[in-house]
Amino acid sequence: MKLYIVGAGPGASDLITVRGLRLLQEADVVLYADSLVSEELIKESKPTAEVLKTAGMHLEEMVDIMVSRLKQGKKVVRVHTGDPAVYGAIMEQISLLKSEGVEIEIVPGVSSVFAAAAELGAELTIPDLTQTVILTRAEGRTPVPDREKLQDLARHHCTIAFFLSATLTKKVINELIEAGWSKATPVAVVYKATWPDQKIVRSTLEHLDEDMKKNGIRKQAMILAGWALDEHIHEKDYRSKLYDKEFFHGFRPGVKS
Repeated sequence: MKLYIVGAGPGASDLITVRGLRLLQEADVVLYADSLVSEELIKESKPTAEVLKTAGMHLEEMVDIMVSRLKQGKKVVRVHTGDPAVYGAIMEQISLLKSEGVEIEIVPGVSSVFAAAAELGAELTIPDLTQTVILTRAEGRTPVPDREKLQDLARHHCTIAFFLSATLTKKVINELIEAGWSKATPVAVVYKATWPDQKIVRSTLEHLDEDMKKNGIRKQAMILAGWALDEHIHEKDYRSKLYDKEFFHGFRPGVKS
């Protein structure tokens, strides 16, 4: 028995991978997170497919259904938003499924962090400015490990992408400022990246909370913080070695002065 976990991408129905779309179209049973996955995408399922919404289901209920259908010899696809590897809560499903003898194949998807960067026209790693991106979330009802406290991570002063943190912006601001970040640090918020009702808010660390309130954003938002998000970064002379005419590598001999 094999279950397919497919990353649907961030929102737009055509941002699923070719492999993911093929599996969706072949599936006899489709389970999807209806609060987050595009209905337009799910319409790609074949007419005879059993399509089940999972937003109202608990873990064991979902797993029981998947195992039951697999034992009936059906092809089952579980569709997740974005990329399943990042805040996808897939490991708890995999653990129970494997105890039932189910093989798992994961199909990656476009994460909301990269969709947001694309919509902003941003590169998150800028030579001589920042070469690291931290994907994390602010600590709320669900704790984070002691070694991953936001203030400690922020001391690296690199680009930080915040998942699941739209209701915790005051905490984000305080922790970053305590870590030595300037209040003028650029921050960009993308609400529902690539969806028809997408909204982009550009702000600074100091004004992040009030700007999000003004725009009514309190869920489904990717928050990107750091100087790579500066709207005028393209006007500054940050260049990689990759295309430097004097930089030699195996595919380009370089230009001798």
